[in-house]
Amino acid sequence: MHPTIGIDFGTTNSVVALRAADGTARTLRLDNAEVFRSVLCFWAGADGRPHDAAGPAAIEAYLESPLDSRLIMSMKSYLAQRSFTETRILGRAWGIEALVARFLRHWLGPLAPDLAGARITLGRPVRFVGETADDAFGAQRLLAAFAQAGFADVTLALEPAAAGHRFAQGLDAPATVLVADFGGGTSDFSVLRFEPGPPPRVAALGHAGVDIAGDAFDYRIIDNVVSPRLGKGSTYRVMGGDPLPLPAAWYAGFARWHQLSMMRAPRTLRDIAEVARTAERPDALHDLVRLIEADAGYALYRAVSGVKAALSASEAAVLDFRHGGFALRAPIARADFEAWIAPELARIGAAVDAALADAAIAPGAVDRVFLTGGTSLVPAVRRIFEARFGPARVMAGGEFVSVAEGLALMGAGPG
Repeated sequence: MHPTIGIDFGTTNSVVALRAADGTARTLRLDNAEVFRSVLCFWAGADGRPHDAAGPAAIEAYLESPLDSRLIMSMKSYLAQRSFTETRILGRAWGIEALVARFLRHWLGPLAPDLAGARITLGRPVRFVGETADDAFGAQRLLAAFAQAGFADVTLALEPAAAGHRFAQGLDAPATVLVADFGGGTSDFSVLRFEPGPPPRVAALGHAGVDIAGDAFDYRIIDNVVSPRLGKGSTYRVMGGDPLPLPAAWYAGFARWHQLSMMRAPRTLRDIAEVARTAERPDALHDLVRLIEADAGYALYRAVSGVKAALSASEAAVLDFRHGGFALRAPIARADFEAWIAPELARIGAAVDAALADAAIAPGAVDRVFLTGGTSLVPAVRRIFEARFGPARVMAGGEFVSVAEGLALMGAGPG
């Protein structure tokens, strides 16, 4: 039997798993880590030639010289956006497929002995990120990127269905299961019917997805805590006229941390400096310019992710963000955080209901609910499911590896 491999290329982290001879799945580790950060870094070396790295090496290179490097994050978020055609890095044009392929070579290259001759199943979200996302186009680009990296023969499978396959390994009786998979950019839901067998059988009853998850929650923290400190909500004047609000686009780009590097364009920095001359709070805009020039996106991401995780365990936490001469220390109550993310929670709840409607079943017909992905740890997210299905039916696990392990199991086929 050919070995089977599951690949979960994620917005924030990526995982690869192998189905072992005994039928179980295990993750393939790099440097003893199960997950590999989905980032690239480009820089010009002392020899003047371009260099690049991925994962932990990319972060290390970026932190060593943030002003002279370009950190690329959340590549998966651009796959289904037809408006994203290319970005220029060190004088070269890069399409999204080429960027993802470069990342894959760095990540999967060291695992070549395990991948040789393997049957590969690749995960994809039910819905890709973005209001204008074209899901079929996103899947096409994803496959094209893997082909560029040398993986032309791969099978696509829905990520929540894969997580369900992993969860089903522990079932000893027929069950209808709702699987909720929360990634960095998408939240996906599948209703599956499992028959233990032998051979085990899985029938997909319904699916739904929404283009929000962990990144959207990060956005709310930055938008409500960091951006006001950088001038959001204040005004400026043009030729002594009435006060005008500062351009919202500056804070939309800044709050979505993976887009921060896009704001380093000279024209954008000149515009902010010009507005600062007549701004109500010029010092705040000067801080904004300094953070953009310093490409502080990764440092901000770490601080925000840390306080978000802390709010999952405590009723309050402190956002402590320092970069260069900028310092922000702000207490955040979990109740406030939950109020900020209320729109996202409502959309997640609507997507859960849509999955049930697609399966043509009522909540009472669901035997088990399996939550996976880092966002599933947010108490307000778990309450969405407890309210519909009751706490006893809701369980979680394998927050970062269940999709990849499920994909490896799916690749083995029946039995």
